[in-house]
Amino acid sequence: MSVWINKLLPFLRWRDRVTSDNLKADFMAGLTGMVLVLPQAVAYAFIAGLPPEYGLYTAMVSAVIASLFGSSWHLISGPTAALSIVVLSVVSGLGDFSTEQYVGLVISLTLLTGLIQLALGLFRMGSLVNFISHTVVIGFTGGAAILIAVSQLKHVLGIEVPGGLSMVSTLEHLVAHAEGLNMVALEAGLATLVVAVLVRKLNRKLPHLLIGMAAGSLTCYLLDPAGDTVAYVGALPGQLPTPVLPEFSFATLQSLASGALAVALLGLIEAVSIARAIAVRSNQQIDGNQEFIGQGLSNVVGSFFACYASTGSFTRSGANYDAGARTPLAAVFAAVLLALVVVTLPQLTARLPLAVMGGSILLIAWNLIDFGSIRHILSNSRSEAAILLVTLFSTLFVELEFAIYIGVMLSLALYLRRTSQPRVTQVAPLQQSERRHIRNISRYQLEECPQLKIIRVDGSLFFGAVDHVQQEIRRLTAPGSGVNHILLIGKGINFIDAAGVEMLHQEINRLYMMSGDILFSSLKGTVMDELKRTGALKLLGEQRFHETPRTAIETLIPQLDQDRCATCTKRIFGDCPPPREE
Repeated sequence: MSVWINKLLPFLRWRDRVTSDNLKADFMAGLTGMVLVLPQAVAYAFIAGLPPEYGLYTAMVSAVIASLFGSSWHLISGPTAALSIVVLSVVSGLGDFSTEQYVGLVISLTLLTGLIQLALGLFRMGSLVNFISHTVVIGFTGGAAILIAVSQLKHVLGIEVPGGLSMVSTLEHLVAHAEGLNMVALEAGLATLVVAVLVRKLNRKLPHLLIGMAAGSLTCYLLDPAGDTVAYVGALPGQLPTPVLPEFSFATLQSLASGALAVALLGLIEAVSIARAIAVRSNQQIDGNQEFIGQGLSNVVGSFFACYASTGSFTRSGANYDAGARTPLAAVFAAVLLALVVVTLPQLTARLPLAVMGGSILLIAWNLIDFGSIRHILSNSRSEAAILLVTLFSTLFVELEFAIYIGVMLSLALYLRRTSQPRVTQVAPLQQSERRHIRNISRYQLEECPQLKIIRVDGSLFFGAVDHVQQEIRRLTAPGSGVNHILLIGKGINFIDAAGVEMLHQEINRLYMMSGDILFSSLKGTVMDELKRTGALKLLGEQRFHETPRTAIETLIPQLDQDRCATCTKRIFGDCPPPREE
């Protein structure tokens, strides 16, 4: 019974860690988290095209649910830059809406995203994120960072830009209307950016974004005390989120389905990868399926409290761990403290210039780009570089949700290409060794038997790989080669599917017609069990399977052309018959 309760209420698993000392540590970490998330939540809501309170609500409600129902002690969820730009792309791509309609669609998108994530967690699909390569995420995040930066230039420059323009059209519009540059907005934005960068360089533990925004706001006030020159964010409602009912209509959910899947996958990738990265430092075991459930619940519940799609934040999670958090209660404390600020200080954003927000978001966008990983990928792997560049440029020039799919599909295609061409290595016994260990002929410059080829297959024999392996076998035993026997060493084979069995059966029959044969050795026990279970072992001939290459070779030698053996002087195998005396 207690096992089921722990599954339904996973926060009970760490109840023993809730001590007075840990509560103090969690409170201080929560205070640090609140100071950090306050400017970020407002900025991310801005990126998503939402009023600032929606970012703050997401940092409260969604963060608490994710921390209580996830498996990580230190993961902090809430609004993030990459997910915010995807939300904007998905909803704005459906048409032009009023603010109220737009917010309604965003909340419906959040609900659908949460349901997808929750379903994946309940069906234990936590390993799904392993199929989305890190390169795809880096490429997408880099492209999203560029889009975010371009979207904020209008605020920093103080130039009005029509909605719905592409990145290229936005840049063209800014250049064409450069004479309308607002110097107050530009100086306030630059002040924000410069001060935030300097503070971060001096002390990474200080809330550099908050300090930068304060400096930018002060600059704007000194340049324009009346507040007539630039636009402002405006005051907060001064109240906590109230329950709302997302729109459940079939037409709405259908129009959002494709985008919701992209948001769900991106959110899960971010959350699980961040949780695992922090767990390496904290020596905690992460349950991927539980993280799926936690993220799903946070978005489902959050959608009923005016939240938009959330996921794990690397910056806030790392700061949470560094601040000494011991349990997920640190996220709860941060949310409670943030709620107090929202209720008691609603005028906090009243004189916050949009240019200052834009300056802070430019820094956020810059920090999103992983320059080190990009350089490493571009200089070390052509295939990974192709995935990176295609994903990045797709993000810039294609709808964002489809950019994710393009990157994932290309990544899977290259993976399948690699697995469909398993390495087929020619090997032979070490002639200078008494035990005649089997080694790579190219690496050790080994002689081979003129009638027998020994190959090692490093990869599974499944439908995608059988053509490649069959071509290699036929190349080695082509008419005129003098080779009509194959010994296949299968210690690198993890499974053989029906297509693999059919291919091997074809080659056995072909070589039989050439008075030859194929023998197998060193297959894993699990592979042998599966061949036996499916009847494939009987079809291929049990006598052809041997535990070691040595016993297989002992069986093959009498089947070779003895006249050719008698004139051969190579003595490849220790059991070779002696050469005929002249």
